[in-house]
Amino acid sequence: MTEEVVCCGLKVGQSVPNFEMKTFNPAEGKFGSIALDELKKAGKWTILFFYPADFTFV
Repeated sequence: MTEEVVCCGLKVGQSVPNFEMKTFNPAEGKFGSIALDELKKAGKWTILFFYPADFTFV
């Protein structure tokens, strides 16, 4: 699987390109994956949220 780099120049109201990412379900203790297309087909709402990996106290 090759990963395509997409610039983050999206604005509110624009369509997000399809993506697939690895997931972890702590309730089941299992890893998996999810794709945006799967969520759309299932009629699920999706919230995309970004945060930096380094949490420093300010």
